Amino acid sequence: MSAANDVIQSNDSSMTSPEPGLWRQVMSYSQNLMLVRHKIEPGWAGAAHSHPHEQLVYVVSGAIQLTVAGIPRKLQTGESILVAGGVEHQASSEQAAEVLDIFAPFREEYATQ
Repeated sequence: MSAANDVIQSNDSSMTSPEPGLWRQVMSYSQNLMLVRHKIEPGWAGAAHSHPHEQLVYVVSGAIQLTVAGIPRKLQTGESILVAGGVEHQASSEQAAEVLDIFAPFREEYATQ
């Protein structure tokens, strides 16, 4: 777990690739909150899924398509959305993008990566 007041730098070399076209850096987190940085390659499409965590999605650069509870949306640089826990959602991108995700509480499976 991140210690309070630790500074975590964005670092592409510390990113992992949980699936083709998606790169992940787990940044600061506690048991209640987690910040995760994702870099997305053009053409990536994630699987539809849900999880009990609330998720804030913020598009740092590029654009993504995000379907939440069956409603498709396009999110562009500077836009954000809240995905409630337990709601099915799916993301994809036709272009390179960078996204920050904030989860509450933290995602234990991400913390072990």
